[in-house]
This record gives sequence, C-alpha cells and structure tokens, in this order.
Amino acid sequence: MKLNTSQQIVVASPTNTRWAGKIWWGSLLFVLIIGIVSLVKGYFLEGMTSTNLSNIVPWGVWVVFYIYFIGMSAGSFLLSTLIYGFGMHKFEEIGRSALLSATVSMITAITFISLDIGRPDHVLNAIIYWNVTSTMAWEIHFYILYIILLVVELYFSMRPDLVKGASRKTQLAKWYGLLTLGYRNLSQKALELDRKRLKVLGIIGIPLAIFGVHGGTGSIFAVVKSRPFLNTGIFPVVFILSALVSGTALSIAIYIIKNKVLKRSNDVSMVRALGSLLGLFLVVELGLEWYEALIGWYSLKTEELETIHVLAGGPYWWTFWVFQMGLAMVIPLLILFMPRTRKSIPWILAASISTIIGVVGVRFDMVLPILIVPVMKGLPSGNYFPTVSEWVTSFGLIAMCLLLYTLGEKILPIDQHNKEDGGI
Repeated sequence: MKLNTSQQIVVASPTNTRWAGKIWWGSLLFVLIIGIVSLVKGYFLEGMTSTNLSNIVPWGVWVVFYIYFIGMSAGSFLLSTLIYGFGMHKFEEIGRSALLSATVSMITAITFISLDIGRPDHVLNAIIYWNVTSTMAWEIHFYILYIILLVVELYFSMRPDLVKGASRKTQLAKWYGLLTLGYRNLSQKALELDRKRLKVLGIIGIPLAIFGVHGGTGSIFAVVKSRPFLNTGIFPVVFILSALVSGTALSIAIYIIKNKVLKRSNDVSMVRALGSLLGLFLVVELGLEWYEALIGWYSLKTEELETIHVLAGGPYWWTFWVFQMGLAMVIPLLILFMPRTRKSIPWILAASISTIIGVVGVRFDMVLPILIVPVMKGLPSGNYFPTVSEWVTSFGLIAMCLLLYTLGEKILPIDQHNKEDGGI
C-alpha cells in the first residue's frame, strides 16, 4: 500500500466511532421529528398564518434556504466535474462525495421551495402546459434534467465498486448486487467506457448547472423589474460564483470532518489545493459583489440607494456585516491567504465552516432586504423575521438533508479513502 508522505494512519476506536454514530443519528432524528411536528401543527393546520410572510414580503426563510441548497448542489456538482469531466484526479477522493452532496442538497432545496409554494402539485401544470416565456417553467424542467443527470453520473462513478461489493461476503452484498442491475463487467475496456460516460455527463452538466440550475435560479430574481437592485445582468453571475464558493467549502468540510471522526489521514496536498481553489472563488465573488453594489450606488436611483442602506445600515445590518462580509468573505479570505494558516488543515476547515455558515447570510441578503424597500412612494415598508415555527421547520429539513447524506455514505460505496488498498 502506498501512502502520501504527508499522511499518517491512525487506527480508529470502533467503540468511540460507534457511539459518535449513535449520537449523530439520534440528534438528527430528534431535530427532524421536532421539525415534522412543527410542520404539521403550524404549516398544515394553520397555513401561512404560522409564518410572518405577507403581501409586502412574500419570500421568507424558506426561499433563503431554497437558494442556499441550490447553490450547494450546483457548486458541489461543478467541483465533481473538474474530476470526471476534466481529469483533475488529485481531487478524485471527493468526487463521489461531491455528487452525493449535490443530489441531497437538490432534494432539500426542492423541499424548501415546495413549502413556500404551498401547492407543489401545481408544478405539474408547468410541465404539462409549458409556457416557454416563463423563467420558472424553464427552471422546473432544468431541475428535473439536473436531478436525473446527478443520479446517473453518481451511478456510473460507483458502478465498478458496486460490482466488486456484490461479490464479497458483506452485509451490503445483496444490495450492491441489486444496484448493479445484473452488470458484472470489470474489464479494462468496460472501465474505460464508464470513464468516458462520466466525462460526457460532466461536460453536459456544466451548462445545465451554470445556466440552467443556479444561473437560472438567479434569473428568477433578476427578471423582477419592480426591484431595481435585482434587475441586473450581473445578478445570475453572482449566484454562480456563490455556488462555487459554497460547494467547494462543503466538500472540504465533509472530507476533513469525516476523516476526523473516523481517525483517518487526510490527503494534505488535496486539501491545500481545494483551499486555494476556495480562496480564488471567494476573491472573484467579492469583486462581483463590489461591482453589484457600486452599480446600484452609482445609478443614484432612490430605490437602489435605499436598498443599499437597508443592507449596510438597516435593521438587518448584522446579516450583511457579520455573516456576508465577515463569515462568508473576510474571515475565510484572511485564513486562506495568510502564510501561517493557508497550509494548515484545521485552519482550512475553519475557513470552510465559516463560509458555509456565512453564505446563509449572503442568501438572506439576496432575498429579504430588497423586499423591505417599498416599490412606490407612499406604500408601507416591508418587515419580516422568521417565526419560531419557520425556524424549527427549517432546522428539521436541514436535519433531513444531513440524514440523507449520512444514509448515502452508509449504504453506497461513496468513500474512496485509500481505494488503492482494496477499499470500496
């Protein structure tokens, strides 16, 4: 077995790992159950009266988390495309994990927006009676194609290990055998064909993820002409860069935390390369957000100036300065560019976690401040803060997301740690 000279193997304690797993599953199930109770008691029995949404502020925390998880999904997928589409094999250890997190994040995003819609069954109308001039109708079709592509690409990335696992005497052998759909070919030619399929799927997915999924989600906001701060061509581009930031940060955090829990080594060179990639994406996003604010300020339009004032000095100033500028931008950038911290695995993890938390504020600022400023003089200003029911339901759905990912890691050959040693 060959190991990177920068790695160290530490044997995990089965007892400690087992207890950590029980605590993890138990905690998430508890939060999920509380969220379901809140959903039934508030949303299904009381309807939208259980929220602080109104005609003035029709979008709330569920829309915030919708675009948050859409960004996580698109960013994770684009990162996996660097591996399977462009052959950047130094990141291969996180390839399947990125595809799984992209799939789970997409499911979570759709669940959040379904709550906000209120009648998700009406989505079928957009599919059956497709209005080609509707941005939302296009998005629904893009989402369906994107989820299919994610599942197919994840399957082909796992198939060799599914075949190997089906022939071994393990608890998951029958399950793996079922997933192979009778396929048993592990010849070099068959493996090469699967790699070509992954490359084709990854390349096809690039425009789908950029222009269809996350750029398209940004377009839903950008075409709202009554909100000048949103109605710019740069807004969908900011969405895409923000997706790359959050997806990269998520992949780093999952990889390091999983290895920490299992007392395993990290591929130090890979983590440092991912940290540099995250820093690059952050710099570009910060520049785009600066231009976005500059264009709004330079226009001297009342609506745009008031929106900037609400962002930077209004009642929700803390989401902008603490979360968006602090946790999502400045703090991780300092960590990733300072010589003493940029090569440290714990510090790179800290930068990733800071980014993941801070991006919630970025999404909050994309949705809510623009709704506070009235569209016409004389109309009342908007005012919104999530109710307890909204928060509890949201945390329940986040717990669902983490449970789905954990389940995927448990029942699928996602983990590629030390794959050369015969692991699945």
